[in-house]
Amino acid sequence: MTPEQLTSRFALLEQRLAAVEDERAVRNVLARYMKLCDQPCHDHDFPQLGALFAEDAVWEGVGALYTETFGKQNGRAAIVAFLGNYLAPLSAHFKMNAHFLTSDSLAVDRDRAHGQWVMLQASTYEDERSELIGARLTIDFNKTAQQDQAWQITHFRTQRLFCAPSNPTAMATIQNNLKKDT
Repeated sequence: MTPEQLTSRFALLEQRLAAVEDERAVRNVLARYMKLCDQPCHDHDFPQLGALFAEDAVWEGVGALYTETFGKQNGRAAIVAFLGNYLAPLSAHFKMNAHFLTSDSLAVDRDRAHGQWVMLQASTYEDERSELIGARLTIDFNKTAQQDQAWQITHFRTQRLFCAPSNPTAMATIQNNLKKDT
């Protein structure tokens, strides 16, 4: 192998490794978001929600129900204020809330990424109702221009797929198990 071929091969490997690292970093941003939305959340070492969103980000509900329920939030400050209405310690909306992601499809192209996930949300509310919600998340990300080149959410879209009441006894068991683990 010539030095030029070796150099070319190393450059290709560096590009492929960077793509894999970027995909992992994007998934980690969404995982941090979900963990902060899980309630109760006692992990104070995680960055706050605002750090996960670009300054001019958009968060919106899509589809008839979620457009009406969630609307469209423009800008980091509006998004954080909106989400704070659902999360402790500002809100007692959820007694327990856990998010599960599956069926991901993610494409990274240099400093931009686009992904889609199916989310299952298991929730018990303060009024003791419990439900399971399925939603499709479609999310765009950009890599920041700052020195750390962190990934941030630029456009978050959620669309409900289904909602089903849940067995309160089963949800209480989940909630008790979560309390034991925190």
